[in-house]
Amino acid sequence: MQFGIFTVGDVTGDPTNGRTPSEAERIKAMVTIAQKAEEVGLDVFATGEHHNPPFVPSSPTTMLGYLAGRTDRIQLSTATTLITTNDPVKIAEDFAMLQHLADGRVDLMLGRGNTGPVYPWFGKDIRDGIALAIENYHLLHRLWREDVVDWEGKFRTPLRSFTSTPRPLDDVPPFVWHGSIRSPEIAEQAAYYGDGFFANNIFWPKEHFQRLIELYRRRYEHYGHGAADQAIVGLGGQVFMRKNSQDAVREFRPYFDNAPVYGHGPSLEEFTEQTPLTVGSPQQVVDKTLTFREHFGDYQRQLFLIDHAGLPLKTVLEQLDLLGEEVVPVLRKEFAARKPAHVPDAPTHASLRAARTATETATSLPG
Repeated sequence: MQFGIFTVGDVTGDPTNGRTPSEAERIKAMVTIAQKAEEVGLDVFATGEHHNPPFVPSSPTTMLGYLAGRTDRIQLSTATTLITTNDPVKIAEDFAMLQHLADGRVDLMLGRGNTGPVYPWFGKDIRDGIALAIENYHLLHRLWREDVVDWEGKFRTPLRSFTSTPRPLDDVPPFVWHGSIRSPEIAEQAAYYGDGFFANNIFWPKEHFQRLIELYRRRYEHYGHGAADQAIVGLGGQVFMRKNSQDAVREFRPYFDNAPVYGHGPSLEEFTEQTPLTVGSPQQVVDKTLTFREHFGDYQRQLFLIDHAGLPLKTVLEQLDLLGEEVVPVLRKEFAARKPAHVPDAPTHASLRAARTATETATSLPG
């Protein structure tokens, strides 16, 4: 089981003092947060991709490439790579390059994006969102697995005898998670390729995501990648902790009430009841996170959002200390005790390389 954090990179004013960080401060804070995540023993740092204010992570591979040189162990990923508005050729090149720089500590989560105006900025139409996601990933999948590609589709110019460079590290493409909050077509796509499915279940009640994940699991088995309970699932979560739960609620409430994403809507109490948001003590975070397995089955990656809504960097780093010291060690032990032996761990470059070697060895044996 992998535990980590993801950031959406919002530049939001602190409602308790009215101060808004500069873009430079926010970008440097994300670097500090990623380094701290490694320091406290987390497994994954993931950054979103946004091209509109108030967000700053418009170039995830630039951020992750910089972090590759400033970290040693943590897996570097994306919380969204826009498969719809990015050229799949550029995605193939950028993430293969990042693989080499990070010695394989790289994967990515593909998503359509939920900001309508972004599509025409990149010459696309949001009404083609699903079709773009399907066609572009089909090309990306081939570019990482075929040395020479001839290809023609609807949404970009044809390719003739094209080779994407650099080639994936060890000839092992980065593992891909397909992220979705509402689209069964994306769950189907993840299942078809045998990739991971990340249900970012931070906004809607669990029943909606149970249906998406169950669809993905059934279709994963249908396509012959393994049993349904062996499918590779990731989940989101949001936490704010203090030693005393009353202190956590009191401190976080102004940030929640004024957050650009969910402020001025349901109350903090309503939101925590209906979504994975946990505001309270470390033990409350442990208890609620363990219920995710009951709702969605065994899964491989848990990412928490902790640095949004104007929370100051000092507070975010305190949250990471609590995650690393009091939450994740308990969750590791509890999830490991509950996981059946046949359910796989989250793929890494090392495990994918080993599987490839085993397959090549088996196919080369006589008879």
